Amino acid sequence: MPRIAPATLTDIAAAILGRAAKDDETGRRVATRLVGANLAGHDSHGVGMIPRYVEGIAAGELDPAARARIVTDRAAAIQVDGNRGFGQIVAEEAMEMAIERARASGFALLALKNAFHIGRIGDWGEMAAGAGFISIHYVNVLSPTAHVAPFGGSDARFSTNPYCTAIPATAKTPMVLLDMATSTIAHGKARVAHLSGKPAPAGSLIDHRGQPTTDPAVLFDEPKGALTAFGAHKGAGLALLCDLLGGSLAGGGAFLPERVAEGRILNGMLAMIIDPDLFGGADAFFADVDAYADWVRASPAAVGTEGVRLPGDPERAAREARASGIEIDDGTWGQLRETAASLGLDAGILAEG
Repeated sequence: MPRIAPATLTDIAAAILGRAAKDDETGRRVATRLVGANLAGHDSHGVGMIPRYVEGIAAGELDPAARARIVTDRAAAIQVDGNRGFGQIVAEEAMEMAIERARASGFALLALKNAFHIGRIGDWGEMAAGAGFISIHYVNVLSPTAHVAPFGGSDARFSTNPYCTAIPATAKTPMVLLDMATSTIAHGKARVAHLSGKPAPAGSLIDHRGQPTTDPAVLFDEPKGALTAFGAHKGAGLALLCDLLGGSLAGGGAFLPERVAEGRILNGMLAMIIDPDLFGGADAFFADVDAYADWVRASPAAVGTEGVRLPGDPERAAREARASGIEIDDGTWGQLRETAASLGLDAGILAEG
């Protein structure tokens, strides 16, 4: 399992994506976001996505030159078409537009449609929080197959439909960031387990007969099984809302088989950007953030745990632990080598180090 310095991994990813996109700047922008996901501990949304992106370009489902465009403009509410562009680029552009609206109005509603895989949703929560805003994100996925079974069902009907909320940091409390798939584990985490030859967590998968399994191969080999929704009916209900709000209301549509094509991973996102001082109470709000965070953290550690962690703590810990090197599983590394070779790149760019 190679361990790669973040800067080196970014250079490798940028070289592959730049060659595929025929644009080095675009390749580096996307590569930086992908490696950022690896640094945050979310390998499911890191450089392991590169082969899918290259396939998307080859299939004509990902347009590397596309940029975000406002199609509906109603003061604080905007609908943006990602035009099947790199999600890491068009989502950033759309969020920039929404943040500017929120600066002017105290609130903005963003509907983003037709963006090719927008990556780690926490990036967009962090972007808003870094600008001083609270943000709430509902996201859906249109890809060739569904991956998640509804509660009470025995086959896949949803995708992993992420949800995210971010609250800006105070002088005392780090940014609060909840970024999660509505499935028990993300599809990408099952992919990493499959490529690593490791089992998936108990309760996260069912096979094609609807029976529990820990074998991630059920998502990749026929007959296919499915991921489970987290928290039984609760996660399944939130997944459904993400499809209807992030998909249907945003304008790209909820997941239906007739809306997908080979090579496609389109995301829709409905995002609310909120000025903490919208009602004139920012000081009291952030004082409550500090007091409440202290209260929650003070709970005595449960047996077998390291104690309470707030949303965002795992990502901060991962960045510290991975600052000197990111481990890439052998399966993902092999796929990256194959993808680089398919583009005519010298295998030397994937030398371990």
